Amino acid sequence: MSNLISQIESILFVAGKPLASKKIAKVLTVKEIDVVNGLEELIAKYSANDSGVVLLHTNDEWQLVSSPENKEVAEKFVKAEISGELTRPQLETLTVISYCGPITKPELEQIRGVNCSLIIRNLMMRGLVKENEDVTNLLPTYEATMEYLRHLGLQSLAELPEYQELHKHQYITAATKTD
Repeated sequence: MSNLISQIESILFVAGKPLASKKIAKVLTVKEIDVVNGLEELIAKYSANDSGVVLLHTNDEWQLVSSPENKEVAEKFVKAEISGELTRPQLETLTVISYCGPITKPELEQIRGVNCSLIIRNLMMRGLVKENEDVTNLLPTYEATMEYLRHLGLQSLAELPEYQELHKHQYITAATKTD
């Protein structure tokens, strides 16, 4: 059970959003009741007064969040993260999402060759990228937002330089093709 709890904890951490126990069970290919029992143990783990994170739940959704006691420092960090200029890796990721989106995280990472989790989260916090749930696939897709278009002064992504050629380029299509 401890391995299952560790796996649940990891999924909640990387998701960064509320998840249903049914979805966690599906990903881990275990019974939902086992996931719920694991979540109950995680609640106990994070109930300690000195924990920097807590496990919230409403109805059937669960999410790891920062502790309310650390609200001010968390807000200060987030404000600093989203107010600065975009880094080169963030710009590269945003460019790939702009030209190839909607795109899954594994596809994005295949093209860039590096883990993009934190970069995607930062771009989402800035309102430049949005996540779309796909009911036919376990993986969400990412695409540029209206805010991003507004910031660039564009009416659509098709107005980006060489968009038509790059959006369906043979190398990009081959790199994101799943077997």
